Amino acid sequence: MSKAIEISTILKNQIKNFGQKVNTAEIGNVITVGDGIALVSGLNNCVLGELLKFDRNTFGMALSLEENFVGVVLMSNSFNIKEGDVVKRTGEVISVPVGDGMVGRVVNALGNPKDSQGEIVNTKKREIFRVAPGVMTRESVNEPLETGILSIDSMIPIGKGQRELIIGDRQTGKTAIAIDAIINQKGKNVKCIYVAIGQKNSTVAQIAKKLEKYKALEYTTIVAATASEMAPLQYIAPYSAITMAEE
Repeated sequence: MSKAIEISTILKNQIKNFGQKVNTAEIGNVITVGDGIALVSGLNNCVLGELLKFDRNTFGMALSLEENFVGVVLMSNSFNIKEGDVVKRTGEVISVPVGDGMVGRVVNALGNPKDSQGEIVNTKKREIFRVAPGVMTRESVNEPLETGILSIDSMIPIGKGQRELIIGDRQTGKTAIAIDAIINQKGKNVKCIYVAIGQKNSTVAQIAKKLEKYKALEYTTIVAATASEMAPLQYIAPYSAITMAEE
């Protein structure tokens, strides 16, 4: 009798504390995968640029929205992904950390640190695929940006907010001009971002070492999507860098 009462008490407590907490998630399945691209079906409400989670903690970005499937570029090797694997929506459009905590750091295209200075603090998230401010809302270019190279500053003056293209063959000093311009901004209340796309890790390390030597890394962020990284990371690197700069 006592055992029946005990069971009855347990059941009453379970019924009393029962709550209908239902977690819903939209999931799909991999149709095909290859060359860093996966086609996924079942994600009808997926948005462009959304971060998707595969099995074994692999992530991808929705880049092509078709009627029956979604084209996803993978952020890491596709060796662990196979047909039929489950894909979950995260509900988060791909974004990167922005703020003063990024200054003086070497990060990848997702804003994760690549240096040995530990975690990045004092940041917030910002979407990389944002609509650019309209022309009428921007301030006019009225302040010079001196590169420190006399021939450029005298003949081709550059203004803050102006875009300037450096064109030249290999080994003609294009990177040297950019690095010299960054070093010349010391003490001028200018924050710089250097984006390395498809370069060797050793080259990026040399650039970081040179900036550190002249104490220019204190106001510079290096966004590195090197040759050894996946093509999607190289693709989003300029978007990530401009997002950090706009903050």
